[in-house]
Amino acid sequence: MKYTRKEFMQNAAFGMIALGASVIASADTKTNAQKQIDAREYLSKLVYARQDLDDWFAGKAFQFAKYDGELGWLLRDARFLDGVDGSTSTYHYGRYDERQMVNYADLPCRINTYGNSYTQCHQVSDGETWQEVLAAHLGEPIRNFGVGAWSVYQAYLRMLREEARVPANVLILNIYEDDHRRNLDAWLNIRVTLSGKIFLFPPKPYLEVNLASRECAEHENPCPTQESIYNLCDLEWLEESFRDDFVLGIMLAHANVRDGNSDLAYAAIANLAQTHGITTRNDESKTASDVARDLHAQAALFSTMKVVEKVEAFAKEHGKQVLYVLSFPSASIARRVKEGTRFDQPFVDFLKKKNLPFVDLMDAHLSDFAQFSIPIEEYLKRYYIGHYSPRGNFFSAFAIKNKLVEMLDPKPMAYQPPNAVRMSE
Repeated sequence: MKYTRKEFMQNAAFGMIALGASVIASADTKTNAQKQIDAREYLSKLVYARQDLDDWFAGKAFQFAKYDGELGWLLRDARFLDGVDGSTSTYHYGRYDERQMVNYADLPCRINTYGNSYTQCHQVSDGETWQEVLAAHLGEPIRNFGVGAWSVYQAYLRMLREEARVPANVLILNIYEDDHRRNLDAWLNIRVTLSGKIFLFPPKPYLEVNLASRECAEHENPCPTQESIYNLCDLEWLEESFRDDFVLGIMLAHANVRDGNSDLAYAAIANLAQTHGITTRNDESKTASDVARDLHAQAALFSTMKVVEKVEAFAKEHGKQVLYVLSFPSASIARRVKEGTRFDQPFVDFLKKKNLPFVDLMDAHLSDFAQFSIPIEEYLKRYYIGHYSPRGNFFSAFAIKNKLVEMLDPKPMAYQPPNAVRMSE
């Protein structure tokens, strides 16, 4: 069910918050002495120029994406100087805005993949994606509905759209580490700033959670028409639309800590936690940024759990199987090796508790790394150039292969006797 923000906040059970009185008192005594960065000041740096939007809609700039009223954005044909060894990557998209299929494209397709840039396979050309590596090996096509910078929630909404048009029996939902947080982003620019003339991101559908009441509200795209995108040029509209936004509150806490307003930031993040029904505990060892980061992580991971429940309900209703694939930036794999920690452990525990099939590419890399006697940074250069290189996509494909083959019935051609008949025959 979709709610307006007002309806959600009225229906949600607000949690109580326990913060030490000394922290709040400290913030009160310094309010007049320090200038807090507020929503208006923060948003003023994000206002778009009308010319930029004109150029984007005309296809003259920001070539990475094109506008989609429901989902926020989709991808368009492009060539970017972003490939391995200084090469140019070529991207083509088909009738349904899926990445161009190369291997066995003329055969029936029973595997659709959804997700983010690690699904889209940014930084490799058509034919070098992990889907195409798998297709070549299995002997059957695989559709790629991945879109860079998407959330798990956007991928789920895309799944509902495409499964009504070009359905498949087996669905792969690829979840990148930051996708959990992206579920909560009404406008990605509030949290992530991408410079240059390649990326421009409009607002998108998002989720708002209340951990105290265990509720998750769905919100449609705040800018559902092309004309409404021009609201991004209006600071008054931005402030009115996003001043109570959860992610903006998180970012304001970080900004105020960086600006030396730690006490103010701590008080603000306490208020944010109370507003959104999240309980925090006083911990003098944690900065306001630490508390904000913890709140963000709790809400983000919970939101993905709710999306997975929706995906599973959809799959059950339509007789489909879902394989979840967890992807990570190289820095997170290095951190796991050095510190033994991972941001998404509660989500991994959730998948195991639900007994859902998944492939954890972090564990796959750790198993592979154990075969080497080199520093983790040197190991990761074998596979990453920001996103995965062609070699990294090959690694992903074969990390996914066994679990995928288990789910396919009948087995793909590569796992049938040589005299087996093709699906098209």
